[in-house]
Amino acid sequence: MKRYRKAAVRRKTKETEILLKLNLDGSGKHSITTGIPFFDHMLSLLAYHSRMDLSLKAKGDIGVDAHHTVEDVGICLGMESERRLEKPKESKDMEWP
Repeated sequence: MKRYRKAAVRRKTKETEILLKLNLDGSGKHSITTGIPFFDHMLSLLAYHSRMDLSLKAKGDIGVDAHHTVEDVGICLGMESERRLEKPKESKDMEWP
């Protein structure tokens, strides 16, 4: 049985608006726009070297501070990665912590 480990999430707060599409079984394709050049670069490297496809558009109050954008992207990426990596219910041949 093939597992599809894809996700799309939209998060909107007072400070940010995030649209993230993730394919954990991708090839490293990425399109990332956060308005924070170094953060874009680091996320591009993460996608490329982990071979996950990542599409990310983020708008935030970076004129005030970049930390809300970075924080909310991390929340979206972390939550969806965790959900997609959960133990499949039909799997009995592998022990998961």
